[in-house]
Amino acid sequence: MNTPIKLAFLILCIALTATAFIVPAKRDAVSPHHQKAVDGICSVVQDKRLCSITLRNVPSDDPAVLVRYLATAAEASVKKGLKFLSGIKPKYKGNAFATTCITGCEKQLHNALDDFADFWKAAGKNLTSMAENYFTCKKKMTSIFTYHSTCLDDIYDKTLHKVVEGGIGLGKRMSGESVDVFAGMGKVFNTFNIKTKLNQKDTDTLLPPPLSFYYY
Repeated sequence: MNTPIKLAFLILCIALTATAFIVPAKRDAVSPHHQKAVDGICSVVQDKRLCSITLRNVPSDDPAVLVRYLATAAEASVKKGLKFLSGIKPKYKGNAFATTCITGCEKQLHNALDDFADFWKAAGKNLTSMAENYFTCKKKMTSIFTYHSTCLDDIYDKTLHKVVEGGIGLGKRMSGESVDVFAGMGKVFNTFNIKTKLNQKDTDTLLPPPLSFYYY
């Protein structure tokens, strides 16, 4: 191989090597349309930052999907809260008051999960079902939020309160986000130009019973 050919070959190798190590430019995972949808949902909540972070990477612009995802995140946080409470129980084994408080909180969060089962039946998978069962959805989510508050209100020991709140606080915040969304659902519908009317009557009695009804 003569010198000019060697030189050309060397230049080509350097170019290919450089290309292989070029880091592609980071693309924004949130499109303007998706951001608009997220903003439309988060406009009615108090903690807009938490709402936006939660919904940022949801791969959908559908308002129903975004609303359901907030509730899903809340439910997941409640389950993590229960796991947290179970994990700290041994630490307070010799403390009767703390054990009673933690056990009480576990009961409250289990009640919250039971209400989530009812919430999902009412919410369905689209905005039409959410609108038809609007009052029931809001009532169930408010109840879920209240279970967290009741748990924490019963703990007058500041140190224990801080510990427990650190473990279940996210579940309270996330369920509070969903309460805000359903409380402001009328504004959300207007934002997305959705004409479906919100049913203000409780449809809880019209929902199918839980699976346990058929076995116990």
